[in-house]
Amino acid sequence: MSSSYFQDRLTPAAQDGLSPGSAPVALASRSTNALSSRITSVLSASYADLEIRDALETLDAHGVRNTAESRRQIRLDVQKEVIQCNGEIVRDFGEVAEQLKRIGSAISSLNRSCADMRSHISAANRDTGPVLQEATNLMTQKKQVETKQQILSAFNSHFLISGDESTLLSSTVEPVNEEFFQTLTRVKKIHHDCEVLLGTEDQTLGLEVLEQSSKQLNAAFQKLYRWIQREFKTLDLENPQINASVRRSLRVLAERPAMFQSCLDSFAEAREHILSDSFHAAMTGSTSDTQHLATKPIEFHAHDPLRYVGDMLAWAHSATVSEREALEVLFISDGDEIKRSIQAGLESEPWLRSDRDEDVFDGKKALNQLVSRDLTGVARLLRQRTEQVIQSHEDATLAYKIANLIGFYKGTFTKLLGTDSEVLALFDALENCAMRQFRANMRDYVAAVQSELAVAPADQSPPEFLTEALQMLKDLAKSYDTSMSTADDRENAFQSVLAEALDPFLNGCENLYKSLQQPDGDIFAINCLLVAKAVLIPYSFASDRVNEMEDTIGEHCAKLVEYQHQYFTYTSGLNTLLEALSSITDSAESLRTIPNLDAFKPEALISASQQLDEFLPSALIDASENVQNLRNRTMVQDITEEAAGRFCEDFEFVESRLLAADDLLYNDGTEDEELAPGLRDLFPRTGGEIRVLLS
Repeated sequence: MSSSYFQDRLTPAAQDGLSPGSAPVALASRSTNALSSRITSVLSASYADLEIRDALETLDAHGVRNTAESRRQIRLDVQKEVIQCNGEIVRDFGEVAEQLKRIGSAISSLNRSCADMRSHISAANRDTGPVLQEATNLMTQKKQVETKQQILSAFNSHFLISGDESTLLSSTVEPVNEEFFQTLTRVKKIHHDCEVLLGTEDQTLGLEVLEQSSKQLNAAFQKLYRWIQREFKTLDLENPQINASVRRSLRVLAERPAMFQSCLDSFAEAREHILSDSFHAAMTGSTSDTQHLATKPIEFHAHDPLRYVGDMLAWAHSATVSEREALEVLFISDGDEIKRSIQAGLESEPWLRSDRDEDVFDGKKALNQLVSRDLTGVARLLRQRTEQVIQSHEDATLAYKIANLIGFYKGTFTKLLGTDSEVLALFDALENCAMRQFRANMRDYVAAVQSELAVAPADQSPPEFLTEALQMLKDLAKSYDTSMSTADDRENAFQSVLAEALDPFLNGCENLYKSLQQPDGDIFAINCLLVAKAVLIPYSFASDRVNEMEDTIGEHCAKLVEYQHQYFTYTSGLNTLLEALSSITDSAESLRTIPNLDAFKPEALISASQQLDEFLPSALIDASENVQNLRNRTMVQDITEEAAGRFCEDFEFVESRLLAADDLLYNDGTEDEELAPGLRDLFPRTGGEIRVLLS
């Protein structure tokens, strides 16, 4: 096959005019080049190329076998297939052209129809244009009218109230109920929102609405003011229960401070009258309208003056508590709302403000002031009757007990109504009146017992006038101890009582003390001070005075100790020896002179020793009899023992001098002198023996 192929290819070459001799050479050369280039082309071709892959896939799809025939016919077959495909495409495009012609004719028909419709529409637009314009204008006007209608409706619903609502605000026939308050709140909002209308260019509408709302508000507040006045009159004044409607009404009325204060004033006047009448009924058993009560009146069952005053004060306290509890809900529960309402009222009516920089409204303070005003009549009647009781009795103890009772209730009312309450002035006046009467009665009593201050009792016991005065002081101290005085002023306040009820009588005892001899004077003074101390010592508020009395008793005891000491020294004869030794010093020269002293000569010293021996057996008993009138037996023993101890110290001093003198005498003496008795031999008692005998 290859040889024929090369032969076929060589034939045309010879025909080109080459010589026969040169033909083989040229043919060999060309074949070698063609083969080489083909092999190079085949080897350099990339079988991964897409075109080669597509060609191979095409060959595979046609089922071409690698034969010589198929290699020779493959180009023809491919060209034939291409020509057939092109023919089919031409036929298809012919059909497409036919279809396009039909579409073109349809489009032309549509264009003619559209042109006709366009002409008809133009004609219709020319005919309906004015109608549509007029309709558009009407729709615009309709929207504007609807908007204005909505604005008018909103204005009427917000800034205007109906005739029924206006009647509800102003007519006294209509009740003050929830609907009234809702309408009033709405009118207040309208009045406040008028500021928006006044900010527009046309202020006429705003001024008209503002004027109308102001009239409606004034009418509503007038109606509310009269309604509250009527409610106050119909309340149960014995046990007033302020319901929710009245509380809310007062809270709303507080926006008009003048009306609010007027309501409180009228209420206070009514309560003052009712409480005064109730107090009179509790005292006498009948009211001002001659009605008799079932309870027993205070004037009939309180025979004791102190109980009489206590019952009146207790009734006033009970009435105050009831009054405060009844009115507390009025100011405390709604205190903040009332404060805000008054603040709003003052802002709307600035001419009602005061120059004082103080809180607008204090609920507790207002409550205390109102309760104080309600009790004004009761306080006036209470003061008259209490002063009458105080001035009609001359018992100082009673006056002081009444003063303490008043002071107790003063502290109670201070806690209830505060320190600024006007009612407290009543208690101050009554307390001062009772204390003045107490001082006057005490001075009269002191003047009456002046005649009893001439002579002290023979047994140095406290005089009768002091015993009576101390009994009175005991009652006064007990009454003061139960009072409500604060810890800071309890002691100072009681000093005035001691100055009136104790000091004059102690001064009288002091005058008697000055007229007595010793030791009776000191014993009398101690006995008086002991009984006075026994009365005051249970009370802490009299501790300073008790301390003063103990100091004074100590001074008198010191004097009694000195008296007893002198009794021991003089009765025992030791004073002679002490006086003789007073000029002797501790020097040897001075001690050697002791035997030469008259008191230490044998006869005198023996006599002194005998006197001492006679004194010692009954020394303590005899000394105790000197102060036996002291009421305190322990004090008698202590005074005597202390005096005996001092006597023993004196004796030991004398003993030490005697021993020192004997030592010097024996050291310096001769044999003859040694036969003479020493001072110790003449005065043999020792200090230990003395302490044993006097123990």
